[in-house]
Amino acid sequence: MPKSFNVNKYLRMDKMPHIWCPGCGNGMVMSAFLRAVDSLQLDPNRLVVVSGIGCSSRISGYLDFNTLHTTHGRPLAFATGIKLAEPTLEVVVITGDGDATAIGGNHFLHSCRRNINITLIVINNYIYGMTGGQYSPLTHKGDFATTAPYGNVEPELDMCKVAESAGATYVARAITYKPVSMEDLIIKALENKGFSLVEILSQCPIYYGRLNKKGGAVEMLKWQKENTVSMKAAAQMAPSALKDKIITGVLSSRYRPEYTEEYESVIQKVQESVR
Repeated sequence: MPKSFNVNKYLRMDKMPHIWCPGCGNGMVMSAFLRAVDSLQLDPNRLVVVSGIGCSSRISGYLDFNTLHTTHGRPLAFATGIKLAEPTLEVVVITGDGDATAIGGNHFLHSCRRNINITLIVINNYIYGMTGGQYSPLTHKGDFATTAPYGNVEPELDMCKVAESAGATYVARAITYKPVSMEDLIIKALENKGFSLVEILSQCPIYYGRLNKKGGAVEMLKWQKENTVSMKAAAQMAPSALKDKIITGVLSSRYRPEYTEEYESVIQKVQESVR
């Protein structure tokens, strides 16, 4: 982490104050992302941040980069178009658990499969926050939501396992309780040449916390500490000790050909054939 960091230079200060509730983790994720951008010295003029709909998707409006606030569930579709049109751009999608895995689930699946060089940061607070507290595909079974007043009967989706199975070349899980580790995992995602997913477990004390009696932001951050285990620590633990624990860190990292490069090779072959 840089010794000195002026976050204001990356923000549209005229858009402040933000709309997030007290204790929300979205600002912590945005700060970690901006520290990663600053650490890598990415050119703001070559960086594109795309978002969909939701509390977390407001981030794109606050950042002084090239930004695009798109329709519900479609940020990866828009980001794919941007990346194909100008592959040299650094394209990042920041979105939430509902936007990414419910209406956006198909785009998520095929972005992983294509291995297009996009970094996807999913802020997972286990609930739809902005639109009324509905449960999402990542809401734990048994949890309460406005659309699950008697408890969610559906098993939760592990989007990291889905991403790895579908072909993503970098998959990681972070928690807002550990901001330095969160920043490091985002840096690695931005450096990866291919599709990268960073799922970030984040607190939503207003909707998820209240409905599930999780307490305020401090109590929810303590829950993260007590219920997560790093990959390094998990390797030394017995399976019984890992029961109900959530694994964090780099879950998968591998090489596969990147989509825009493969696409460019096809274009070149076509151009050569018609000369």
